[in-house]
Amino acid sequence: MRDPQQDAGRVRVAASARRIPRRIRHTAERFVSGHDVRLLRDGEQALPAMLSAIDAARRQVLLEMYWFASDRVGRSFADALGRAAERGVEVAVLYDSVGCWETDPSLFEQMQARGVKVAEYNPVLPYRRRFRLDRLTRRNHRKVLVTDAAVGFTGGINLAAQWAPAAEGGGGWRDDMIEVQGPAVVGMLERFRADWASQGGPELTSVSHGPLRLAGSKYVRVIGPARDSRRREIVRAYLLNVYLARHRVWISNSYFVPAPAMVRALSGAARRGIDVRVLVPSISDVPLMRYASRAVWSLLLRHGVRIYEWQGSMLHSKSAVIDGVWSTIGSFNLDVRSGLLNLETNVAVRDTAFGRVMEQSFVDDLSRSREVDAREFAARSKRERLLEAVLRQFARVL
Repeated sequence: MRDPQQDAGRVRVAASARRIPRRIRHTAERFVSGHDVRLLRDGEQALPAMLSAIDAARRQVLLEMYWFASDRVGRSFADALGRAAERGVEVAVLYDSVGCWETDPSLFEQMQARGVKVAEYNPVLPYRRRFRLDRLTRRNHRKVLVTDAAVGFTGGINLAAQWAPAAEGGGGWRDDMIEVQGPAVVGMLERFRADWASQGGPELTSVSHGPLRLAGSKYVRVIGPARDSRRREIVRAYLLNVYLARHRVWISNSYFVPAPAMVRALSGAARRGIDVRVLVPSISDVPLMRYASRAVWSLLLRHGVRIYEWQGSMLHSKSAVIDGVWSTIGSFNLDVRSGLLNLETNVAVRDTAFGRVMEQSFVDDLSRSREVDAREFAARSKRERLLEAVLRQFARVL
């Protein structure tokens, strides 16, 4: 049966085709119904929910993580994964070599000793097996947990103390995760299995999800490349929905260095009278990235895009809500690396109830943010302008 929301999307594309670039005009968003989804704000909500899912697993746990630290947060997850393996659950962990550069190798060795299957994505040391020079810049930036082929998590949160609540001695970073139950979880599972196989990981049991249980009424789509030919899938989904926007485009992104196509889309939306707002960090764990981001602010501000700087601890979220209907949460940054080099996963939801949740979350964040004043920004020094222009050219390696 044809998905009515897919049909609605096609009608809107046709009606707005004149303003949509040809390369994304025929982008199809294949949403599937029958899901329950939950926004998890910050590590305070996400980390306990993920640990609970691991503890509740009975057949399989698949974890794909860019940064798996050997601090107390990372070790709490390592212990939970080890306990799951010891009770007979198949547990597989795929970690990124660069993301875990500072991680104590004993963390993974101890998990393996307890029965966890572990694989490293694109090792960076020349003496390591599977090393290839061209893979140095190709990283696995996904943050995905799938349990029993039934529950899936993704977002911006890594397993490190930076995401633990400040009240518990953590960094209290602002970030989002989404928990999904329903048929689309299979999409997360399939992406994990493809990434696992590409790194020569040991064979995994094929866990059947059984009949596709309809967990709710929400329409969900998992987006992110399962193969290189679909690497631009997430950015195309962003662009399409920005061009289709009728009222609001609200984006929260930690490393906001958009490509020219996205700058044009956001500027064009603002010129059409759309309420376009972008929330970025006022401080960054990659300070040079902040200057690269500021290189595009003048053009956006001139066309009416409103930019806000988060005033709390590090803002690391990568989420958006458009017209209170289309929402996305994931690991995808609006920068060159995410668009061309990294493996990323986002979940898109087409649902007004969830859209309201996302909009309220964004409004709450704005209450702790400062809007960038276009006149003040225009008065910044020539030195800053030069630094911004130079670093934007090196955004690919930041």
